[in-house]
Amino acid sequence: MQRVKESELMFRGGKSGVKYLMRGPRIDWGVILLLPGERLSGHYHNEVEETFYIVEGEGTIIVNGEEHAVAAGDVLRMETRDRHELRNSGSTNLKLVFIKCPYLPEDKVDI
Repeated sequence: MQRVKESELMFRGGKSGVKYLMRGPRIDWGVILLLPGERLSGHYHNEVEETFYIVEGEGTIIVNGEEHAVAAGDVLRMETRDRHELRNSGSTNLKLVFIKCPYLPEDKVDI
């Protein structure tokens, strides 16, 4: 068994951004916290499928050029090669869980 405490791990950007909770051997997963006005830059994956679960807040996800409003309780699955970008377009924090499978840490392509 592997156990971590989210509160003991840091976001990549300090107070916000991506926070990996577990990496490999078969999946990557963690949380993303975007403060009002922040965004997760556009990217896609060649072989990895990515799923998001919106825990709190509201925002906008752009998938292959189309904007979609998202809010707490929404679940979104990106197929391989789906170009996606996430923005906190709300007035409160946007927090979501992400799951990426299979574990291929070099698979991300920034756009």
